[in-house]
Amino acid sequence: MLVEARIVIDRAKAEAWSDVLAAHGDGRWSVFEDVDAKTARVCGYFGDEVDAREGWAALARRAPRALRAGLEPALRTVADEDWRESYKAHFKAWRHGRLHWVPEWERATHRVPRGHVAVYLDPGMAFGTGNHETTRLCVQRLVAFAEKLAPRQRRATAIIDAGCGSGILAISAAKLGFTKVFAFDNDAEAVAIARRNARRNGVGTLVRTATSDLASALRHRRGALVLANIQSNVLLACAEDLLRCLEPGGRLVLSGILASEASLVVAGFRAAGATGRLHVAHMGEWSSLTWRAPR
Repeated sequence: MLVEARIVIDRAKAEAWSDVLAAHGDGRWSVFEDVDAKTARVCGYFGDEVDAREGWAALARRAPRALRAGLEPALRTVADEDWRESYKAHFKAWRHGRLHWVPEWERATHRVPRGHVAVYLDPGMAFGTGNHETTRLCVQRLVAFAEKLAPRQRRATAIIDAGCGSGILAISAAKLGFTKVFAFDNDAEAVAIARRNARRNGVGTLVRTATSDLASALRHRRGALVLANIQSNVLLACAEDLLRCLEPGGRLVLSGILASEASLVVAGFRAAGATGRLHVAHMGEWSSLTWRAPR
């Protein structure tokens, strides 16, 4: 038996909570989001109630006051099987174009039509399954980009996944036929997970990975499509590096941007030298910006 500590949170703060959990380093905690139900929660699983309350106290000390204010966990006892099944309730197969994102437990039953491809996701990756608007916005631009290219062109086109996390965008690119895919993150554990996920999906040899900060990773690298699903403040701080790594005519996709911050990010990138056509997309409270560099 396990004790679940559950905290219902504002979905707009889910990414901030994910950053807190990553810094905290206690693998018993996860952030769960359901795009369709528009809900989010932080959950931890412990051996008993005392352990659960101590675990929450330690996590609360790590979280900024504005993030944790007014929150207290609801505790309940769950059987091991209930705990395993609880992950499945929040990860459902979805698709965009011919790309399908499928929970690992549905690998044998999910029908993938001829000509379509699937990325299979581990149910334990709470923030790496595409179950968030920022990731889906990136996927939309990736699929649209792929559909404009013939298979031969995809094989010759360089894709960069900046701040790759669990590697889902890079893996999706490889599944769509891109063979020059580079993914990096400053978190070594995230990069290890990305490699493992790439192998699980049969594209381990197509996705190159590195542990690096953004400026170092992009210093001598160019991409025709650069995907950066990163918080707005980091995007703005690295605007020149992101723009510099674009090939002529290339596309830079920025996500992780709250809709209320989109105009600030646009202004910041224009000040950093962004030119060319701009495409803005929205999903819920989030936005993505796509720049097409001049040729």
